[in-house]
Amino acid sequence: MVGGRARAQAPRELAQDPDLWPEADLAAHVAAAAVQDIARNLASAMASRRLSLRQLAALSGVNRQAIADLLAGRSWPDVATVARLDHATGNRLWPKSGES
Repeated sequence: MVGGRARAQAPRELAQDPDLWPEADLAAHVAAAAVQDIARNLASAMASRRLSLRQLAALSGVNRQAIADLLAGRSWPDVATVARLDHATGNRLWPKSGES
């Protein structure tokens, strides 16, 4: 697996309090913090466009469960998935360099 053991745990599980996802402190985990930023940006984009998981899945070609897992911090999304969601929402989901 790309990322090896670093991706053995879900991003939310790297927080001291996983129940605080997506607002948990992940400063010590740069990659998990980037996923957290993507999840927050995606949730905001979905809310502003009033998109359901099912609607976003249809627009993006990304599986509904994959979107739900990303939003909940249960998965490490790949670049293609984030790019498709970024395009479908019309919003920049990627964190800017230095934001995470």
